[in-house]
Amino acid sequence: MRIDLLTLFPEFFGSPLSQSMLQRAQNLGAVEFRVVNLRDYTVDRHQVTDDRPFGGGPGMVMKIEPLVAAIRAARREDPEVKVILMSPQGAVFTQDQARELAGRSHLMLICGHYEGVDDRIKYYIDGMLSIGDYILTGGEIPALIVVDAVTRLLPGVLGGEGAVDEESFQTGLLEYPQYTRPREFEGHVVPQVLLEGNHRVIEEWRWQQTLRQTVERRPDLLAKAKLKPEDRKFIESLALRPEEDR
Repeated sequence: MRIDLLTLFPEFFGSPLSQSMLQRAQNLGAVEFRVVNLRDYTVDRHQVTDDRPFGGGPGMVMKIEPLVAAIRAARREDPEVKVILMSPQGAVFTQDQARELAGRSHLMLICGHYEGVDDRIKYYIDGMLSIGDYILTGGEIPALIVVDAVTRLLPGVLGGEGAVDEESFQTGLLEYPQYTRPREFEGHVVPQVLLEGNHRVIEEWRWQQTLRQTVERRPDLLAKAKLKPEDRKFIESLALRPEEDR
């Protein structure tokens, strides 16, 4: 897979893309990152990429010409590239969208900046994505979040079979709690079921903990979850138990 990052600040991506899982994915050949400087697609001597908004108002707006020039250059190279603008006006990024994007061969993520992007960009892109209902300085951090979420889904990047399948949001619910050594720390002990080696019982316990943690921390996720009758019965039983017994 190839991911292009179109930005005014190419240096921003140097460290994150060369660390941890993202570097491993590149070493494995699972992904290729190309950081593209938007100023390379300007035509004036000063490489201007922004201007004052028509109608007045604060701040500057990113110009349409260099953005479209960069998009067209990418599409000439690969007509199948999916072009996405990181924008607070886009749909909120989800795990389902990460899976869909991970199935693509080529993405271009456009990092907006200043007060926004000339609205005519909508005629040249394939969609917009947001990472939440808050304001950031630019689209670089949101683009990195998409890059991380997508790259870790690529085959072989995380290693063992099932490594991705058991994570939070893969089932639409939160992941079960995890523990490691020591068994006891300042009076807090690892649940006994995890120490007994009965994998069938452990699997059942983990699924119940997935349900419990979702009920307690993100009950909104239950509305879309595919639950069995026994799952719903377990959830109902949680409301009848004292919190310390859950």
